Amino acid sequence: MYIDIALAKKSAREDMYAAVTVTLSRDEMERRRLEAAEDLQKGITQARVARKFGVSRTTASRWYRTLEGQGMERLRKRKAPGRPSRMSSSQLVEVREMFAAGPRAFGFETDRWTTARLAHAIQGRFAIRYDPDHVGRLMHRLGLRPKPAPVLQAEPVCEVYATPSAGVAMQM
Repeated sequence: MYIDIALAKKSAREDMYAAVTVTLSRDEMERRRLEAAEDLQKGITQARVARKFGVSRTTASRWYRTLEGQGMERLRKRKAPGRPSRMSSSQLVEVREMFAAGPRAFGFETDRWTTARLAHAIQGRFAIRYDPDHVGRLMHRLGLRPKPAPVLQAEPVCEVYATPSAGVAMQM
């Protein structure tokens, strides 16, 4: 019985390291926090809540302290911190259209968009200057520059050769 438990824990640890990182939306993160808060209110331990929702025990502990000290409402999402976007949603749609039209439509000699080129085109169209590094983040957010697929490592090729035993002649 104890061996089965140990094996189950071992496979769970292996699964933990093999898990794929998933990015949640703000709504999904809020839903997760609120569900975790309900479990914490029912008396489920912080460690179990952390495992259930795939977060660290520190995060579960922070949720618990917030729940106890400030209530469920404090676990709801708040306005995103940071500077508001300088481009409107309609301008972002136009950036997608600009990207689809290609760099030649904006006077560039080749068909390859770079962050510097798109920054230049955005400045020409909207009179908004963005650093090329920020344009890269903008492209990613708009789905114009997806992350490259991970490179899968090929298994090493192991060739097995029979070793001639003593007294057996090799044929050529």
